[in-house]
Amino acid sequence: MDSSALTPPNYSKELSNFELSVLRFLAEQGLPTQAVLVPLSERITIFKTLDDVLSKITDEQKPHSVYISKFVAAVASGLFDAALNYLWDETILELRKRVSTYDISFFYDNAVNSPEKRKTLKDETDLTKINDSELIEGAKTINLISDIGYNNLNNIRFMRNWVSAAHPNQNKITGLQLIAWLETCIIEVISLPLSNGTIAIQKFLTNIKKNSISQAEARQIAAFFLELTPEQTNNLASGLFGIYTRIDTTSQTKQNVHRVIPYLWDRVDEQTRQQFGVKYGRFIANTDQAEARLALEFLELVSGKSYIPESLLTVEIDTALDNLLNAHRGWDNFANEPPFAKALEALINDRGEVPLPIREKYVLGLVEVFLTNGNGTSSNAETIYRSLLERFNTTQAVMAVLSFNNTTIASKLQQSLCQHKYREILKIMKDKVSAPAVKELINEIEHYKGPLYRLREQSEFKSKVDNMRKIIWDK
Repeated sequence: MDSSALTPPNYSKELSNFELSVLRFLAEQGLPTQAVLVPLSERITIFKTLDDVLSKITDEQKPHSVYISKFVAAVASGLFDAALNYLWDETILELRKRVSTYDISFFYDNAVNSPEKRKTLKDETDLTKINDSELIEGAKTINLISDIGYNNLNNIRFMRNWVSAAHPNQNKITGLQLIAWLETCIIEVISLPLSNGTIAIQKFLTNIKKNSISQAEARQIAAFFLELTPEQTNNLASGLFGIYTRIDTTSQTKQNVHRVIPYLWDRVDEQTRQQFGVKYGRFIANTDQAEARLALEFLELVSGKSYIPESLLTVEIDTALDNLLNAHRGWDNFANEPPFAKALEALINDRGEVPLPIREKYVLGLVEVFLTNGNGTSSNAETIYRSLLERFNTTQAVMAVLSFNNTTIASKLQQSLCQHKYREILKIMKDKVSAPAVKELINEIEHYKGPLYRLREQSEFKSKVDNMRKIIWDK
């Protein structure tokens, strides 16, 4: 279609003529013509603002944005479900480019919890092994996208999965929805500049891998560490752990880590420290002797051997959780979840109490799968999740209530089904807590009128979460 014909006065005429030609051909072939194309008025809605939205893509990027071209062609054709697919393809392609040009190893170290899977990921060609939810989560973790962008992208991913051409469905997409999703993907990913903090971390990682860092330079780098947010600190520590425990890391790079990590360690939170011990345990369990030796060296550098798990139970539950979450976040999770849910249940039934190093991961993981994927419930796994939730102790119950403060959980709470399931969790946990402050918080959440996914942003809830975390995370 000649773009010059799509000037405002000709939107209706040109799109109408195109539609008539397509429908005439379908009718001649005896194919359905009803409910195939989106109404003309919805397409006109998009074209009226399309120029302004596309202007947000830089001139350097436009020649490479093939899926944006397909998006526009699908919109003109009245195939909004296909257009949403193309928009998502462009977004994922751009995210992969950003990850690969930033620091691919740092991304894998923070996006992939399982040491077994991490070993299979080497370079940008392995990004296809990372599913969309892992890609978005990992990009958010290393600050390639913002928390708001993460929420918006997760919502678009949900719509792409359940109302686009990715699956047979009869759901409707309006022109206003589609143009808003296009603008979101452009602003939050396609044309988003890297933040100063993200660029600084990228330079630091490049420096530590390529150059020799003296003790004096390490002390100077310590000032840079003070500028990092708590999340950036934890993620950078995870990245340094990953660098140190790879068997192909040079001795010079290991020496660099040796010199800088003591200045970072004091700012790393307990949950992250415990995860290093769990990863060491998984190296041992998988007989990855070289990686285990390096992990032990790393823990010795920071006097962190106390974080090594006392038993294999921690490792077993950690592995079972990873398997379950991977199944939940992937395609066809309804069929894939139950076996992993049963495996986790068997471990809890056999061993009883969940070890402290993975307590928070266990609680948040169980909340995530219970909330569903937002579209439906894995009925064969649902009873297992409910049974495990009902066995939470007081501390775990408080963690479950406070899960709305977790970025992944908050993003899920954009979907109505997930909101309903979270309120079910509140009812289950209400009987398990006795502290008046916790019961009061549950009542306030139940009566909160705003969107649940924005709950973590409210100042009154923020302060209560901070106060409760100080109490329960030390128990």
